[in-house]
Amino acid sequence: MTISKSTLRGSNRIRENDKRRIVDETSRKRRHRKVMELLESDNYHDDPHADLVMSKKVPKFEDNLEHRNTRTKKKERTTDYYQFKYRKNFQQLVDEDRVDADLNGRVSYMDIQCEDTLIPPRHFCAVCGFLGQYSCLSCGTRYCCIRCMDTHIDTRCLKWTA
Repeated sequence: MTISKSTLRGSNRIRENDKRRIVDETSRKRRHRKVMELLESDNYHDDPHADLVMSKKVPKFEDNLEHRNTRTKKKERTTDYYQFKYRKNFQQLVDEDRVDADLNGRVSYMDIQCEDTLIPPRHFCAVCGFLGQYSCLSCGTRYCCIRCMDTHIDTRCLKWTA
């Protein structure tokens, strides 16, 4: 019995698709919520490098020796200095807005909602950002082309689930 070439040929994608696990909708939502919580907790922290000060021993090449004074003046602190020093993160601003809204009887940032739209939501490719027409069978993430699908499968698809 002879095996023809047409039976040996086939799509590698279909063969590999059988090997991958498929996650149901509740697991996808749970995974998505966990990833969003990790991102939010990561974004909530202040910049660890915000307090770094440049060393005074670094040479200043734009200085001219003729115009250099022997006395050093005390630097005047501008409003930019205080704005940078006492800046607030997004969570602090939202909390202050909520307190201010309660005192003044207005709607706060967290209470604002818009009405539902008749236009369906657009889905974007998770890899490149273009319109994502296709979705991954395993995790449901959108992608736009085969190249982005390969990148998604190699680097992103269900890699960071616990």
